[in-house]
Amino acid sequence: MLDEAGGAHMFPPELVALTRHDMVRALPPALFEQILTQHLYRYLDFTTKLELLVVNKTVLAIANGGVDLHLPDEMVFDAYKIYCDEAYHALFSADLIRQVHARTGLPPQLDERPYFLTQLRRLQESVEPQLRALVELLFVVCSETLISATLAEVPDDPRVDTAVRRSIRDHAADERRHHAYFAAFLKFLWYEMDSGQRRAMARLLPDLLLAFLRPDLPAIRCELAGYGFNRDQIEQILAEVYDDGTVNAYARDTSRQTMRYFAAVGVLEDQAACNRFAELGLLEEGR
Repeated sequence: MLDEAGGAHMFPPELVALTRHDMVRALPPALFEQILTQHLYRYLDFTTKLELLVVNKTVLAIANGGVDLHLPDEMVFDAYKIYCDEAYHALFSADLIRQVHARTGLPPQLDERPYFLTQLRRLQESVEPQLRALVELLFVVCSETLISATLAEVPDDPRVDTAVRRSIRDHAADERRHHAYFAAFLKFLWYEMDSGQRRAMARLLPDLLLAFLRPDLPAIRCELAGYGFNRDQIEQILAEVYDDGTVNAYARDTSRQTMRYFAAVGVLEDQAACNRFAELGLLEEGR
């Protein structure tokens, strides 16, 4: 349950990019808290839809033999466990949205179809039909191996509502196991692809990563307009908060471990893929 006394943030301000801007920090405290609450809503909605619509679709296929890979029996059985974990993550996320709405009276402002799902479908449509299932498998590998500051930092932030911290702490504990699972799964998947599949997927992986890591600017524009900012102010905030250097640095930091897994299976041996990672700012200096 949410803290009865109130007063706690719904999300750490430092993890909400908009709050870095002077014009946003100058908003009245009640509006500033709305920004943090709407960010929590988006995080929880993202979790719900990712787990239900994409991740659990994949782990159910693994558990039921719908993924044509030679996996150890234990990995197939573990897919059942992950399916249950992810369903619970979706449940507690949906429940927490309801609790926060009831406590604050602030309705969630959420897109019916989240940005990441739009990007996934776009990338699937960019390849031959026979490759689209592979795209979704690798999308799940990306989602389960990226390391976000939210899972790492929110559970230990005493300024954040206790129920929010507890929920994210439980989520983080499960995701550490899922991370290890999908790091191993990547090796089986990659080595059983043929050379053409590996080449096509290597060149798509940078964009799959960024489907998670790029900001949804149209949605943020709408949100800022709701706080009373005019068009020029909105564009100034976006340009100064989401400049290429900042966005690229965030993407590199969050994907660092995933990039190591990609390098280990040989993704970066494809020069076109390496060039695309560099173009999108995902390579560390010196590579």
